[in-house]
Amino acid sequence: MNTKLTLVLEQEIIQKAKDYAKKNNRSLSNIIESYLKSLTKEEGKKETVKVSPIVKSLRGSFKLPNDIDYKEELIKAIEKKHL
Repeated sequence: MNTKLTLVLEQEIIQKAKDYAKKNNRSLSNIIESYLKSLTKEEGKKETVKVSPIVKSLRGSFKLPNDIDYKEELIKAIEKKHL
């Protein structure tokens, strides 16, 4: 069942979020709902992961092309994982 929710946010944030939603062919409601789902799913799954020395040694060894938006790619990966 869908329920209407009223949020109070800064106008600039709202506009940026609307632009992002349009650019990604999604509704703002869908993006917010997905984000809230990911927050509530992860709440009970917080575990400490130990990283082996071999994996630590690989940190920074991969170079991405300059035209890749890391934050955008990360957001896509998180949404794919949690949707």
